[in-house]
Amino acid sequence: MRLDGLNTTLLLAPRAEGLPEIVHWGARIPDGADGLRDRARANNLLDDDIAEASLFPTVGTGLFRSPALVAHRAGRDWSAAFTEVEYDGALRIAACDSAARLRLVLDISLPSDGDVLSMRATLSNEGDTPLAIDHLASGAVRMPPEATELRTYGGRWAHEFTEAATTLHDGSLLLENRRGRTSHDRFPLLVGTTAGCGEAVGTAWGVHLGWSGNSRIVADRLGDGSLLALTGELLVAGEVELAAGESLTTPALYAGWSDAGMAGLSRAFHAYARAHLLQMPATPRLVTLNTWEGTYFAHDEARLMREATAAAALGIERFVLDDGWMPARDHDHAGLGDWTVDPAKYPNGLGPLARHVTGLNMQFGLWVEPEMANPDSVALRDHPEAALSVAGRERRLSRHQLVLDLAEPAVWSRVHAALDKLLRELPIGYLKWDMNRDLVAAGDAAGRPAYRAQVHATYALMDRLRADHPALEIESCASGGARADWGVLARTQRVWTSDCNDALERLRIQRGAARLLPPEVMGSHVAASPNHQTGRRHTLAFRAAVAMLCHLGVELDPLELTDAETEELGGWIALHKRLRPVLHAGRHVAADAVDGRTLTGVVSDTHAVYLVAQEVAPARPHPAPLRLPGLLADARYRLRIPPPQRPIAAASYGHRALYGEGVVHAGGTLAHAGFGPPPLRPETALILELTREG
Repeated sequence: MRLDGLNTTLLLAPRAEGLPEIVHWGARIPDGADGLRDRARANNLLDDDIAEASLFPTVGTGLFRSPALVAHRAGRDWSAAFTEVEYDGALRIAACDSAARLRLVLDISLPSDGDVLSMRATLSNEGDTPLAIDHLASGAVRMPPEATELRTYGGRWAHEFTEAATTLHDGSLLLENRRGRTSHDRFPLLVGTTAGCGEAVGTAWGVHLGWSGNSRIVADRLGDGSLLALTGELLVAGEVELAAGESLTTPALYAGWSDAGMAGLSRAFHAYARAHLLQMPATPRLVTLNTWEGTYFAHDEARLMREATAAAALGIERFVLDDGWMPARDHDHAGLGDWTVDPAKYPNGLGPLARHVTGLNMQFGLWVEPEMANPDSVALRDHPEAALSVAGRERRLSRHQLVLDLAEPAVWSRVHAALDKLLRELPIGYLKWDMNRDLVAAGDAAGRPAYRAQVHATYALMDRLRADHPALEIESCASGGARADWGVLARTQRVWTSDCNDALERLRIQRGAARLLPPEVMGSHVAASPNHQTGRRHTLAFRAAVAMLCHLGVELDPLELTDAETEELGGWIALHKRLRPVLHAGRHVAADAVDGRTLTGVVSDTHAVYLVAQEVAPARPHPAPLRLPGLLADARYRLRIPPPQRPIAAASYGHRALYGEGVVHAGGTLAHAGFGPPPLRPETALILELTREG
């Protein structure tokens, strides 16, 4: 049995007893191939032929690798052998274990127009006593022995999506996140690659869990050298117990494959997200000004109105009022959770500012953090029991705040009512939805762990608000990129990729995030110099170029710009708005770094845009030829360096033509031979625009 995508095949071998074995996941194979295989018997193993690459390995069946299910009934029924298997085409596999009284359903999907498969599991308790579940994986995928290198994505606050590579010769690689949100340091993405896999060369297999809470990915080397990767929620002891007749469904596992390198894997993930996941508006992605780094908590209504006027003059299309608009919110110690307007800062409410913004033909957006509250707030003084905690243990603060128990209906209803009231009374088109702390002792009122319940309650809150306010867009922010998974992306329209707006840091952060996230959902802002996180000073051109290929925003006070900076930033915004039809719908391409120079781009059938960045000082006196991937070999393209970019002093006469009408070359020439680019200093960048001729 098999599933076929555009370039991919998942081949399963049904077995006489038990769940099928994964024979192949990767390049599409000819029609008619079956999943049967002969296996040599090794000494000192079980007499039966055990399929190590099981779609759902379990304990007590002769599989000595990480199990997909760990469950029991008061210490009994701890093994599971799903021997009674039924197939509904190739999309659904149902299996029963009559001894343990369990039913398992695996739902698998591989769209015919893409190369990303999805999988989720549903386990039902068909016994008459409760079933405690300690672990339930969403499923498993098998990578061949050629997947010798494993890449993970982690970091810390303001340093997210750092790609690290390791080699697993034998044993297991385990990635666990216990922070209650997707996290900065254990992003649920694992990529296996062939040796030397680069941006455009090599084969890559990527596995992601679409879940915004605790997660677990484990990769086991099997006896034949192949790799079995399982992923699923990481459950806290006692978190899930199924009563008789109850079921549990996992979040989805997503798995992508490409033989066109890491950029090819990104293209596969982006295409799937666009076609099957994202709920995006029909309008273009609006250029956004966020007030945080320009204002912080020092809200002044009159000045904010002037900032909005200046933002509109720059060509900005959305004005987002960040933290600081609630009573007592002059710092992060108090007021969080009281979703009313500070009468001292806004005597007539937010209406005058919101109407001023919309009167300038900009959308008005508002920062909220619905899942949190300060102990010093009306919300928690009136309802101290509303915060997640464990009785008898100290409530640990982070950013001076606690986590509200949204799974408690009364708490959920109060938060929903407050947000719904704001959305009904004000012309709010956008919520920047923040989450600024990890979950520690996340216990509910009954003392039970509530990590997964909190995630589901947050999803439900987002879903309800968007159902009642269909035009609303939501940005997922969690101290930057700590909640950027596909679970939250299915109900939000933007991800705040990082709290770090330093352009040099952003090159690396955006490169890692783009492995999974399409550019149109990755918020990237032109911030002030010196940078507020690192203290580095960068030119406006470098800051704007780095943000150009993502969802462009501005994070500074426009009233503090000089006239020259205002003109230049307005030019960059106009360029982004002109290019965004290709930037936000085209195919991702990238090249391996050459002498400190990196390249990423977006290509359509008629246009291409590339970001060329010299991250560090080059070691060689002359720039290496710049090759532009993704172009049609026989087509001819006009290559330009569009304004507001201006020729650099070291640019030759030939280079200067690029800043004017441009030059025309065949796509094959630009892709394979390349051209000599203008020399770039460290921490500078260029935007290249190509238009197909004829």
